[in-house]
Amino acid sequence: MDTIFAQATAPGKAGVAILRLSGPDAWMAVERLCGSVPPVRVASVRGVRGGAGFLDEALVIVFEAGASFTGERVAELHLHGSTAVVAAVLQELSSMEGLRGAEAGEFTRRALENGCLDLAQVEGLADLIDAETEAQRRQAQRVFTGELGRKAETWRVDLIRAAALLEATIDFADEEVPVDVSPEVSALLTGVSRSLAQEVQGIGIAERVRSGFEVAIVGAPNVGKSTLLNALAGREAAITSDVAGTTRDVIEVRMDLEGLPVTVLDTAGVRETEDVVESIGVNRARERALSADLRVFLVEPGGAPVFPPIDGDIVVVGKADVSGEVEGSVSGVSGFGLEALVREIGGKLKVLASGSGVATRERHRIAMERARSYLDVASGIVASEVGESELAAEEIRGAVRALESLIGRVDVEALLDDIFSSFCIGK
Repeated sequence: MDTIFAQATAPGKAGVAILRLSGPDAWMAVERLCGSVPPVRVASVRGVRGGAGFLDEALVIVFEAGASFTGERVAELHLHGSTAVVAAVLQELSSMEGLRGAEAGEFTRRALENGCLDLAQVEGLADLIDAETEAQRRQAQRVFTGELGRKAETWRVDLIRAAALLEATIDFADEEVPVDVSPEVSALLTGVSRSLAQEVQGIGIAERVRSGFEVAIVGAPNVGKSTLLNALAGREAAITSDVAGTTRDVIEVRMDLEGLPVTVLDTAGVRETEDVVESIGVNRARERALSADLRVFLVEPGGAPVFPPIDGDIVVVGKADVSGEVEGSVSGVSGFGLEALVREIGGKLKVLASGSGVATRERHRIAMERARSYLDVASGIVASEVGESELAAEEIRGAVRALESLIGRVDVEALLDDIFSSFCIGK
């Protein structure tokens, strides 16, 4: 296998730039550049030299195979973050026989191939790199540290136990089996199926934590929706005007709200209108608001929401700076009630987020649903009076294969190129 190298830190001028090497010749490359290899996992300062002479002074650290991120021999050079220094050292590495520049995500792919990570952990690492909020970081860490893989292994062990019990009855079909295995097998299948169902229920919310919740600001024209959006965003994201119907399309602003990723939507004022363009905006506003996770209805004093709120939605009186700063009102101009509104939105979204599971992707859902379908068939066979142990055992093995695809043991080759293409070169 080739030894690969790449810059692991972001390109451009910086205080420090890290070059990472992985493969059988990683230490040899360090020895050629620095004259010697430091003790394993002990950071040491070394001069870096090449054909052009002295290149830089670097902090060098090496890892033995089996005790590194990729599972191979790894070396890291912590250089001064000059683009010229980095370019010079990369040039020296590229001139060495057996070394080549890494492809996107190749370090992580080698970690997968060497059994240091499972596929779910790889996806968790990708999410961790992309995390923008505290909730995203926590969720990604749970997946990256192997929580989904541990659950999958627990399910797999129970299913293998169930299949083994059934296969024992097949092996001793001509003999009297002293114990009826059906109750234990049924209990194992039921327990795994229920656990899978619970995890599947949390995928939708987990995906929202990963991609972001949507909160729609809804109300009649000129009730203060765009001004409120601008106040939440801390900038002029939407045009505000005293002219009713200024907002014709849905305006989206991404923000971190109480540690959660949230896209706040400013929708067109909902009213009956003969203006063709405005009516299109009104229809879009209604559709987008109904598909959002939460709606904030702005109303006039004594007014009612423009359409019936869904359970959990928020209703507040807008333009508190004009109508009067009372409890239950908000103003994007003066800021009155803004902090309380943010807390209320964050509290409701946190309740939603609490229902998230460890599985975070559609691929996870498909694998677990496929496993459940196998278990439903197996349970039906076991429960029947003329249960065929061979057929039930085969269905259980199908469920095991589905769970193995969840963490990347089988049937995932088609996914790998797509997954690793999203990683940067040095990862």
